[in-house]
Amino acid sequence: MSGPGKEAAHHARSALILVTCVLASSLAFVDGSAVNVGLPAIGRGLGGGAAGLQWLISGYLIPLSALLLLGGALGDRIGRRRLLIGGVLLFGLASAACGFAPDLRLLITARFIQGVGAALLMPSSLAILGVTFEGEARGRAIGIWAAAGAATGAAGPVLAGWLIDLFNWRMIFFINLPIAAGAIGMAIRYLPKDAEGDKSPLDLLGAFLATVGLGGLTWGLIAGTGAAGWSLVSAAGLAAGIVFLAGFVLWEGKKAERAMMPLALFGSKSFIGLTLLTLLLYGALGGLMVLLPYVLIEAGGYSSAMAGAALLPLPLVLAVTSPFLGGLAGRIGSRPLLILGPFVVTIGFLLMLRMEAKTHYWTVLLPSLIVISLGLACAVAPLTTAVLASADPRHTGSASGFNSAIARTGGLIATALLGGVLAARGASLIGAFHAAVIAIACASLAASASAILTDRKAGKRA
Repeated sequence: MSGPGKEAAHHARSALILVTCVLASSLAFVDGSAVNVGLPAIGRGLGGGAAGLQWLISGYLIPLSALLLLGGALGDRIGRRRLLIGGVLLFGLASAACGFAPDLRLLITARFIQGVGAALLMPSSLAILGVTFEGEARGRAIGIWAAAGAATGAAGPVLAGWLIDLFNWRMIFFINLPIAAGAIGMAIRYLPKDAEGDKSPLDLLGAFLATVGLGGLTWGLIAGTGAAGWSLVSAAGLAAGIVFLAGFVLWEGKKAERAMMPLALFGSKSFIGLTLLTLLLYGALGGLMVLLPYVLIEAGGYSSAMAGAALLPLPLVLAVTSPFLGGLAGRIGSRPLLILGPFVVTIGFLLMLRMEAKTHYWTVLLPSLIVISLGLACAVAPLTTAVLASADPRHTGSASGFNSAIARTGGLIATALLGGVLAARGASLIGAFHAAVIAIACASLAASASAILTDRKAGKRA
């Protein structure tokens, strides 16, 4: 085959590779949001209190945050196709274990294994696109991958709510099995064979220190902010987490250019500002995505499906406005939008203080969600461009991976601090929700201030 026929076959195969990568990564995006809507139902079914419900989210985010960079490095060594298939298989098996879990402890353990699988498959799916496509086609493919991730992540609460109302919460996890089987089948059929990998050693000690550090930090925060309050044990857990994370930073400094997180990245003031912005903004968003469905179900009397559908304005507004705002960032630079976006998000969070137990959705909740969505569109669209521009060419991959890990760490810390809200009942739940919203708004305002550190010309086309 030659000429137009060969080119058409190449395009068709490239499209199938893109579909395979999107299907695989959709597992991680859907499960990262679907469980939020299921928290009340899981709590009623398995018990465990506020701390147990927090661990359902944190148990997934800890390995995903800590191992994302290691997953990318591992794919370079053993092969991205192999690692994607292995990550999807592990995620599918862990999903089955979640669905059959007889108690909360085993469910949290299976969620942790899901997080490990997600940390393996996500960087591999993106890296495969990077080597399959070139030039403008690569940018378009990565854009489709990111948009599909946002869409499936946003669809997660709606799908989860429908499954819970129609069947039960276990179906949130069983629905992953056919998706995983399809992704593995397509990967075996369409993904190119792996070339010989990099033979340099993995940073296993760095991964261990990051995982244990995040685990200790999260456990200490969950225990200390829960109903029992701070104790010597919870303070010790928090301190141990900080010590292990400090050890991680020292070890990465010793590894220099071979580190998972090269400290040379932090030689850029702009990168520091973007890291703080990402941590604070995604922490605020993560807190909202856990809290809002829970409060709507527990205090507002929403069904699980209604609570999931209530969040639909977020992805819809993002989908409509992000292309325009991304183009605007190319003309004026990322910095103005990165300052404006989180500030607008802050206003949206403050509008949410009008919420009461029986709040009218269309006049109270919807306007605040639209304002939050517009602010997020300002920030999310130019953020990746600004992150890549803030690092020197040797560290662009590490900068992107580290920024993704920081985004998930923000959500992890926010979830760990929500014990008081998840433990509240009745009228006190709305009061606790309002207090959390004020804290979330402050985090978003601090994210806006962090953007001042970024380069004025970041993301601006010459």
